[in-house]
Amino acid sequence: EARVLAGGQSLVPMMNFRVAQPAHLVDINPVAELDFLHVEGGRLTVGARARQSALERSPDVKARAPLLAEAVRHVGFSTVRHRGTVGGSIAHADPAGELPAAVLALDAELVVTGLGGTRSLPAAEFFRGPFETCIEPGELLTEIRLEPWPPGTGHAFLEFARAYHGFAVVGVAALVHLDGGRVTRAAVSLCGMAGTPVRAGAVEARLVGAAPTPETLRAAAALADDGLHPPSDV
Repeated sequence: EARVLAGGQSLVPMMNFRVAQPAHLVDINPVAELDFLHVEGGRLTVGARARQSALERSPDVKARAPLLAEAVRHVGFSTVRHRGTVGGSIAHADPAGELPAAVLALDAELVVTGLGGTRSLPAAEFFRGPFETCIEPGELLTEIRLEPWPPGTGHAFLEFARAYHGFAVVGVAALVHLDGGRVTRAAVSLCGMAGTPVRAGAVEARLVGAAPTPETLRAAAALADDGLHPPSDV
């Protein structure tokens, strides 16, 4: 009945409201081995205990995963991002969370470690439901691995919230690669639209192979909620 404490960005408020009442807290702040940002063979690897503010400042993140740097700026205020960790936000699996939506769009590989060893899985298989992931008891999210998109890629992260830097009612992370005036690859993920972050597959399919004309973009945008049943919100 223990919970892991890293930045406490999500866990401490839940404890304050008695939503979470763990019998024990395991503070991993002394585990410096999980606090890193580095590039290996062109791939960006982020340690789970890296602070969210580090994503904003890192030139490697801006060069290889600028969508991640843009998404993290929507997470709370700078004081929150100074303490909140990248892995903690992803493992918390808030359906309205920005970082889960961003890593899903980026097709990130998530590394989970436990006494039985290490296993890695794509972000699409990591999230199972609201605040629920595939992490088993005795396991910890330890790394996030990201392959950069090729030159010619555009990105954006937008969200609608009732208050500045408040929880997102709905948000979207998008990546589009152009070659020869046509979209050759697209990734669009949504937060606040389901129990987990979801990919807008119909939007991606409508964009790939087409020229990004205003008509194409409007037609693709109209498919954003295809097959989805968003939860109601005040």
